[in-house]
Formats: sequence, C-alpha cells, structure tokens
Amino acid sequence: MTQPIRSILATDCGSTTTKAILIELTDEGYRLKVRGEAPTTVEKPFDDVTVGVINAVTEVSELAGRPLVGEDGRIIVPQQGDAGVDLYLSTSSAGGGLQMLVAGVVRTMTAESAERAALGAGAIVMDVICSNDKRQPHEQIARIRHLRPDMILLSGGVDGGTTSHVAELAELIGAADPKPRLGSGYELPVVFAGNVDARGAVREALQDKTALSIVDNLRPTLDHEHLDPARDQIHDLFMEHVMAQAPGYDKLKSWTSAPVMPTPGAVGAIIQTVAKQRDISVIGVDIGGATTDVFSVFPSAETGEPVFNRTVSANLGMSYSISNVMASAGIENVLRWVPFDIDESELRNRIKNKMVRPTTIPSLIRDLQVEQALAREALRLSLIQHKDFATELKGKRRARDISEAFAQSGSGDTIVDMMALDLVVGSGGVLSHAPRRVQAALMLVDSFEPMGVTKLAVDSIFMMPQLGVLASIHEEAATQVFERDCLVPLGTCIAPVGTTKGGRPLATVTLELPDGRREITIGAGDLELVRLPTGQSVRCRIEPSKGVDVGHGPGVAFETEVEGGEAGILLDGRGRPIRIPSVAKERVAAIEQWIRNLDLYPRESR
Repeated sequence: MTQPIRSILATDCGSTTTKAILIELTDEGYRLKVRGEAPTTVEKPFDDVTVGVINAVTEVSELAGRPLVGEDGRIIVPQQGDAGVDLYLSTSSAGGGLQMLVAGVVRTMTAESAERAALGAGAIVMDVICSNDKRQPHEQIARIRHLRPDMILLSGGVDGGTTSHVAELAELIGAADPKPRLGSGYELPVVFAGNVDARGAVREALQDKTALSIVDNLRPTLDHEHLDPARDQIHDLFMEHVMAQAPGYDKLKSWTSAPVMPTPGAVGAIIQTVAKQRDISVIGVDIGGATTDVFSVFPSAETGEPVFNRTVSANLGMSYSISNVMASAGIENVLRWVPFDIDESELRNRIKNKMVRPTTIPSLIRDLQVEQALAREALRLSLIQHKDFATELKGKRRARDISEAFAQSGSGDTIVDMMALDLVVGSGGVLSHAPRRVQAALMLVDSFEPMGVTKLAVDSIFMMPQLGVLASIHEEAATQVFERDCLVPLGTCIAPVGTTKGGRPLATVTLELPDGRREITIGAGDLELVRLPTGQSVRCRIEPSKGVDVGHGPGVAFETEVEGGEAGILLDGRGRPIRIPSVAKERVAAIEQWIRNLDLYPRESR
C-alpha cells in the first residue's frame, strides 16, 4: 500500500471463543479501539469457522460505530471511507490446534532440534520417535498409527553424516502409513529437514504414501541449528493441508491479508519481537484450562545471539487438567501455598469439583486461594520442563561416532538464567483476571522465582496472538499496541539471592520516591510491597550484603531504574528456592503475614 495503514482487524479463533480486536492509527500512533468475541463455530450446527468470526466482528462493528462487514457477508478490505479496514489478519487454535509427531535419529541432538522447530511453529508435539528411544520397531509403528497426527517432522543426521538411520526412520513412517486426524481425503504432510545425503532414501520410502516436502537440514552441523526453513514450511502446510480440512477455513483464508498462524506460534512471534526491540531476556507464559505454554528468549552462552524456545505442558491447566496438576506436584506442594489449615481430603474434593465443572469460577475467597495455589504449581512445573528443554546444543565441540551419540544422555546447561531475566509476561484467565493485580504478580514470583531485578506484566485481554500475526507484517503497529494497550505493568521484583550470618539483612534498597527518599532493608524471609503507580520510574540503589547477589555479583552494589505498576515494587527476601515453613501452623502464619504486607485479599475475608 502506498498510504499508511489506517485500521487493522485481527481475530483469534480459539477452541471455544473467537476474539476480535480493532486497531486504528491515531495521533498517538496505533491503539486498540475496541474488542469483541463470540463462540467459535467449527462444529455442528454451523460447521463454518467464519460464522463465529463474523459474529465477533459484528460486535466490534457495533462498538466502533462503523461498518466492517459488507452486504455480501465478507469483511470489507481495504477501508473505504468509514467502512472496513486496511488489513484483516487471523490466528487459530480451533479444532485442537496443530498436533505433530517428530522423528529424529538421536533424542538429545537432531530429535530435540526438530522438537524445538515444531514447538516454535505453534504445534503440540504428541510424541518424539527416535532411533535410540528404546522402543522396538513394531512398537514405534503402532504408536505412529495410534496418534494420527496432523503432520510429521522428520529430521536426522548432520549434512554428510549418517544416512542409514534416517532411512530406517522414513521406512518406519512408511510402514505405519498413518492417517491424518482431520479428514481422509488428503495425504498426511511430512516435512523432511535432515541430512541432504538421505533425501533420496526418504523420497523412496515416503514419496508415494505422504505429501512429502523437503527443506534445509535443521541441524546441518553439530554446532549449528537452522530451524527457520522447517518452521516456515510447517506454517505453510498448516494452512494448505490441516486448516483446509476444517469447515470454513478456505473461506477464512481467502479473506485474510496474510496467512493464518497457529495461535501459540503467533504468541511466540510477539514475545520474540519485544525481546528484539528492547534487547532484553523475556519469559512469557500462557496458562489455560488444559495446557500451559512457556516462551522464552535468552542469549546463547556460546554465541550471544538470542535464542527462542517454547514448550507445551499438555496436562497442566486450570480446569480440565487441574487434577493432573495436583498429581504431578504432589498434595504437599499444593498445600504449602494455602493460607489456611485444610484437610487433605477436603482439598482433593475441591480440586476434583473444579475438574468436573471446568467452566466455574471461584465464588469464595478460600476457593480462589486454592485455585491460585494450584496455579503456582502448574506454572512452577511448566518452567522446570521449559528449562530442561531450553538448553545449549548437544553433541558439540568434539567428533564422535554414532554409537557414542546414542549413549549420550541428559541435557546440556539450560540457557534460562533467572538472574539475567528482564521481563516476565503472564497470560491466561487465572493471571489476567485475578481480582487484584498484586495477586497475579505474586503468583508469577512464587512460581518462577525471578532473581535480582525483574519487571512483571500481564496480558490485559489476551490479545498477544493477534499482535503476533500482526508483527509478521507490521512490526511497528504490533509493538505500539502491545506496549500501550496489551501489556499491563505489574511492577518490579527485587529478589536478593544468598545468605548472611548473625541476622544481618540481605540487602538495603534506597528508593528516590516522589514523596522523598526511602531506605528499606530486606531481611531473610521478608516480603514487602512499595506502591509505585504505572508509568512512574524511580532511581534505586541496591546494596547487597557480603555473599548476596542482586544481579551484579555477590556483594556488589549498583544503581538502576525500577518501574512501578498495578502492584508496585516487590521486595522479596524469602530466598531461592523460596523457603516456606513445613509445619502447618507456622506456614499459615507466614503466608498470612505476606498477605497482610501485600494487601492481597479483602480484609473482611481474613
């Protein structure tokens, strides 16, 4: 377009709800105008995703006071006078999103690189098949047939390396002859991103049985990952094969100004954009009813280049998967966050009631406190899984034969450095819709345990997917709306790490507040809140005690700017990992003190 883009409409077709936002160019730049939503309509009686899209857009049209849908039932693009928009974009996770099977030669090398590529493209990885996963070939074939994925990503071998093991994997997939989950009228897409010397063998095994596409090797050498070609091909095939089978997606695809993206892939795109523009390390988390997604951008210890990772904890969620959170964390770990004495059997009953009634929301403060205790454990476990996955490349630096690589076990060092973390962004109902923003801030701090000085924020109305697909074609508009309308700053957490002797404080913090200078000591076990409104930043001097680190090394004092927010400045002296008394009476007393210090819940509920 030769003229500036005046208006942008973006929708996110979720599994249950379709959300629409209208962005307009104003004197202040691009801003969110209005939003609307409607039930998603991929199932009977409608069998057409565009019905839900038009319903959501119609609500936006009514709120904005101008027509967006033409008489032909299509969204008006480009804008004509006051009618329509210049860009229409969409993301989708309807129909369960993109479900993939990944295959690679070595689990901790090429297969892990392939898993990173699939997850980064917005897929749910159902299983990883590899030559050294200890399953017999007939078991692997049965597993592939049973899963019925939307797509398979096959990797294996550095360029010029082994071809026999890659050929065996291709033959396994060919023997399984898997049928796609959606529809039987098309061939299953298979992406091969492995050793260039194995392409002939892969074609021979899969060309006639699948919709095979070949891209550059995602692990061309032991020291290098090249994931973009595989990710881009997954995006293209998602639209061409997978979404084309869902009712109404052909019509939706013809409306949009850019390809439809999987919702998680779009969220990852905006996280990467923010990290790049601010030159910071970021962790983003989306905690849903069935799954919890964690996104991160941290510099590689080897190259210093930013590395993006995404993981999906498929059975850690706040409604359908809430009982699995309890089972995975253990009842003791859930109980340690509950600020009142409760019998284990009663706690289990409360959790199971939520599982069988997944759409209910807490009606009592105690129900809310139990739900937030479970959220802390779901977030904590999801981050542990993410750290295990977000590692430096395996198999580097020295030559080895394939038998050595097969024997390799364990992960490399994680690149997720909580002391170097600059920003945590939370999303999902339990965080975005917490009755008080300080509750969301404390849930993020308790579960992720950031160290040093870390900013906290939440997504106000879960518009990150729409902004992610917008970032792919109009980065400026996406980041402006993200900063001004999407991101709700919660404040800053200052968390000293280390111990002192003789009851000495962990650190002394001096804040140049608008009403004057304030000096605060952080003692072991302390949790305090200093109110500082959104939009205000103050100068801060932090003086840690000997052996205590707040980001610049043990005992090193420094000055920095800290930002306020809906919660304020959180001073956390509870240690890392956070120390909570194991005796029930002492635990309740400690948590009640933290609640009072932060004014976490209404006073009449205490």
